[in-house]
Amino acid sequence: MTQIIDRRINGKHKSAVNRQRFLRRFKDQIRKAVSDSVDTRSITEIDSGEKINIPTKDTHEPVFNHGPGGKRDAIHPGNKDFITGDHVARPPKGGGGSGSEASDQGEGEDEFTFQLSREEFLEFFFEDLELPDLIKTQLATVDDFKSVRAGFSTTGVPTNIDIVRSLKGALARRIALRTPFSRELHECEDELEALKATPDDEFKAKRILELENNVRRLKDRIATVPFIDTFDLRYRNRIMEPSPTTQAVMFCLMDVSGSMDEARKEMAKRFFILLYLFLNRTYENIEVVFIRHHTTAKEVDEQDFFYSRETGGTVVSSALELMHKIICDRFPTSDWNIYAAQASDGDNWEGDSPNCKSLLNDRIMPLLQYFAYLEIMPHNHQSLWHHYEEIMSQHRNFDMQSIDNANEIYPVFRKLFARKHV
Repeated sequence: MTQIIDRRINGKHKSAVNRQRFLRRFKDQIRKAVSDSVDTRSITEIDSGEKINIPTKDTHEPVFNHGPGGKRDAIHPGNKDFITGDHVARPPKGGGGSGSEASDQGEGEDEFTFQLSREEFLEFFFEDLELPDLIKTQLATVDDFKSVRAGFSTTGVPTNIDIVRSLKGALARRIALRTPFSRELHECEDELEALKATPDDEFKAKRILELENNVRRLKDRIATVPFIDTFDLRYRNRIMEPSPTTQAVMFCLMDVSGSMDEARKEMAKRFFILLYLFLNRTYENIEVVFIRHHTTAKEVDEQDFFYSRETGGTVVSSALELMHKIICDRFPTSDWNIYAAQASDGDNWEGDSPNCKSLLNDRIMPLLQYFAYLEIMPHNHQSLWHHYEEIMSQHRNFDMQSIDNANEIYPVFRKLFARKHV
């Protein structure tokens, strides 16, 4: 029996090249569908595929058809209604549609539907933000280590001595060093006993003296083998092994005062989505806490966070105080890695910015893995930015950037979350 093994590239996925060609051809339609999907998805659902619908007219391929009129022969298998010589009426014009009710007017087309994979969806999502290399790029990751046993070592501190292991080694060493002398000692003692049973003569006395000297010498040699030596000591060895941290919480803080219009909220959402995707690559379990604020702060769901129309003045410290309370109540630092990202246009009540600085310095920053501040402000920075600059100079886990349009989101994100070299 002959077996054929297909070793060509994409042997099991022969349509992969055609699929990429299809995605390139309908790039505009797919990009629009992805953009529409991002607007309706939640942050935690962004990391999945998407079903894309494309009108059939957009997928039309040029083909050669018979023109109208003329005569031609055709074979229709399974024909029950016609015999040779019958005239077949031309089918009425029309087509399918996506509606669910019948109609006697108009024409329609079925839409072509296909599923984008997770990787394809993210590729188009990143492209919309000019992010072609995010999936390929290894951003900064959180390194956590735990101490694990790693056998035994010949060096260490006294508290780590393994007594059983050390005594076993000492016993083996004593056996190894004493065995040759013990064997020779037994031979001398046996010969001495046998020699004493023989008749006395001059040779016997000389040999007995010689054997007795050898017995004393061998016993002394055996006695000099120490019960335990520094060479025998074994210490429990421990090394620091990288350990994946399993859970994190991400606080999203956004200013929803009157100056934060829909365009700025949309840029903030894109930034928070990138942060969620990044943390999701690092942790198995991600909790997201949304805090919106104007003069007062409130924990809300994502829908209200981005689309609620409630507005007012700006007191940023209210959001920081609420975040600190939630951390203390629900997310102990012993169990959670805590991140915070704040998006604002920088407008804040003048007397409140020093309060923000004090809250971050004294109460919040010691609890966080990282705090990122994004200011969506193309013009001169205001008091909040200048107070935050002082915080950044004192805390390595605080960083801040500003943007003007959506194209700057990814480069700024890379700056905020690049690996910091000590």
